[in-house]
Amino acid sequence: MDLELVRTLLHYGLHFLFPGIIAYVLFPSMWIKAWLIMILTMLIDLDHLLATPIFDPNRCSINFHPLHSYFAALIYFIMLLIKKTRIVAVGLLFHLITDVLDCLWL
Repeated sequence: MDLELVRTLLHYGLHFLFPGIIAYVLFPSMWIKAWLIMILTMLIDLDHLLATPIFDPNRCSINFHPLHSYFAALIYFIMLLIKKTRIVAVGLLFHLITDVLDCLWL
């Protein structure tokens, strides 16, 4: 199998499927709602619209895009402490972890 295809499948699998597992484990009484919220955290990628080119498969998003920065990650960690924002924070942080893995792949 082509390594680029494996990378793409792994990346999007971690972005869309694995949050379902996280939701089921961390928020079992409302895992479907939690999964949908975590999927909505994909909106973090709107900051890619600020880059030229918008999409570059060989660019590491971490600390390149504003919502993928270390400062943003600190805010997401703080959000973990607030019950009302905890699911969103988990989704955002896992998104960043997924992107870090993608950067390591490069």
